[in-house]
Order: sequence, then C-alpha cells, then structure tokens
Amino acid sequence: MNSNWFKLVMKMTKVQYGKNLLLKGVPVIFNKSGATLRIGDNVAIKSSFLSNLVGLYSRTILVTRAPGAILEIGNDVGISGATIYARKEITIGDHTCIGGNCKILDNDFHPLEAETRNKLLQDVHGGDSDAVPSKAIHIGKNCFIGCNSIILKGTVLGDGCVVGAGAVVCGTFEENCVIAGNPAKVIRKLHGKEL
Repeated sequence: MNSNWFKLVMKMTKVQYGKNLLLKGVPVIFNKSGATLRIGDNVAIKSSFLSNLVGLYSRTILVTRAPGAILEIGNDVGISGATIYARKEITIGDHTCIGGNCKILDNDFHPLEAETRNKLLQDVHGGDSDAVPSKAIHIGKNCFIGCNSIILKGTVLGDGCVVGAGAVVCGTFEENCVIAGNPAKVIRKLHGKEL
C-alpha cells in the first residue's frame, strides 16, 4: 500500500502526525471519535515482517479506544510491530525506541469481577464501559523498550530508562534505570556518561 494513501486515511480519522513520518509496511491505526491520537516529527513505524530483524509477529497497532482517550507519541520515536492501546492516556517521550512486538496497554481490556464481565459480554456497547480498569502510562524521553516487553496500566518510566527484553513492567521508575524481569525490577542505575 502506498504510504501517502495511508496518511490520507489517517487524516480522515483525525490522526495528527508530524513531518517525515516513515511507514514500513501498513500499520493498524484506529482513533476513536472524540479521542486524540498524535504522532510527532520524524517517527518511524515498522509493520512488515522483515522491517525489524528481531522478527515481528504482527503489524504495529495504535489504538485510542474511548472518547477522551489520548495517545501521544513524541518526536524521533521508533516503533516496531508494537501494540499501543490507549483507553485513558499513553504518552511516549521524544527519542524513545519501542522494540519488536512490545505491548503498551493502559487498561485491562475487561473488568476483574466475573459478574461485571458477564454483564458487559451481554451489552453490545460494553467495550466502552468505565468498568474496565484503566490508568495512564507515561514513558519519558530517551527510553528504550526491549522486544517482547509488556508495559501495563499506571506505569511511569522516567527519562533514559531501559526495559529489558520480555519484561513485564508495572509501577513508577525513576530516570536512568535498567528494568528487567517479571515482575520487572530495577537491576541497575545508569549514569549520564553511560547513556
């Protein structure tokens, strides 16, 4: 698919994007009416299998799921086959790299309680319910998110954080930390000269 044609589709769905947006392959981008999906300048979005040799399982998926949801991607960000799904708010700072097959999810996709879950299954519009637990995610500038990582609701990563491959991240982490594991923990503190 011609990327200029796809950019026209993005404009029609009120996706805001800056200059020099690079699309390798065709991403899935869905912006709910009443939500904000903003992509900064010089962003590269890779969605084809060989666009990242880590081996992408799927195309990049960017979604705002509820009216009022915000998904903001800063300048000079790279994304490879990731899913970024905002029901409330996700912000990603400038110069951040999001590795192959990462998931960044500010919600649980369903209520925790079985009774509420079953009620939503019977409701045609259940996907927009406030019963789905959601909490904003903020990822700072100059972060690196390793392949196959999962960033869960409520996570805050300070500037310069590095997330190890396959980590499951939840919580608040100060700047310049290396975070790894499941559940992810700080395994090292970086100093300015090492960045």
